[in-house]
Amino acid sequence: MNNRWAKWLIALVAALVLTACGSSDDKADEPQMKQEEDASSGQQDGKTDEQAAFPVTETDAVGNEITIEEEPKKVVSMIPSNTEILFAVGAGDTVVGVNDFDDYPEEVQDIEKIGGQEFNVEKIIGLDPDIVFAHESGLAMGEEGLQQLRDAGLTVFVVKNAVDFDETYATIEQIGKLTGHADKSEEIIGDMKAKVDEIKDKAAEVKDEKKVFVETSPAPDIYTPGSGTFMQQFLDMIHAENVSADQEGWVKMDPEEIVNRNPDVILVMYDYVETAVEDVYARDGFDAVTAIKDKAVIQVDENITSRTGPRLAEGLEAVAKAVYPEIFGGEQEQDQEQDEEDQAA
Repeated sequence: MNNRWAKWLIALVAALVLTACGSSDDKADEPQMKQEEDASSGQQDGKTDEQAAFPVTETDAVGNEITIEEEPKKVVSMIPSNTEILFAVGAGDTVVGVNDFDDYPEEVQDIEKIGGQEFNVEKIIGLDPDIVFAHESGLAMGEEGLQQLRDAGLTVFVVKNAVDFDETYATIEQIGKLTGHADKSEEIIGDMKAKVDEIKDKAAEVKDEKKVFVETSPAPDIYTPGSGTFMQQFLDMIHAENVSADQEGWVKMDPEEIVNRNPDVILVMYDYVETAVEDVYARDGFDAVTAIKDKAVIQVDENITSRTGPRLAEGLEAVAKAVYPEIFGGEQEQDQEQDEEDQAA
């Protein structure tokens, strides 16, 4: 009996120990398993926005499907509008090369220059970027160079030459996605749309549409945007008449023809001539033009009106102020107020 009791007691103790061990192991394994599940879940659902955004595939302006596997660390921008978008969406610290004419934001002054329309292929290759943002407007002169970049193993994305606000929004969205900043790009687009809507609402107050001549280069070769241009859309939005709308694209206009069309406002869209506005006032025969009589020759920053990027809504507002200062507030209104103050004094 004693032996049987001893054996039974030993078996009971062993069972209890095994049960305790099993329970302990289960408890020890439980958080480990949960941790592994959480880690696995985190890999699927807990990624940062940047990680979750990749890989990303977008089709560029020449029909190439470009896939970016991970957030770019080094970027080259070949045109100022691309650069402005990159900085606006939050990818500015990745930009290692920019166009010679880039001047905004201020930080671009310290970034390596890669040339203008005739860019330095070897320099771009040497920068070893993860992606090169080219532009459709430069294809005529730069396609051979872009192919050399592709042949060297670089990823080249050709950004579409936007001709209206909707295409500009699409460009900002694409660049935002390709650089891992989709949320910021959507925020920028939303702000731009709100600004444009605000301007269009104010423009509804226009009763008598003004005739506008837009000058993009000085005499003797005076060029102006006609129909099918971004400026045409600007003027349509603010209910102004483009006196060159019967011409398509960018056209050369004879000074006598400008006088014949008698614009109410002349917009000077260049600043490389310091006396640009004064020169317009001084042209022979222009004293008969309404814009000259009313002192309505206004210089507008060409960068914010021609670069298809985040500041384009500001450009629309600048044009609106120049054409309808009585509605939007602008240089003419300020001059008139100053004249009234001078007369009162």
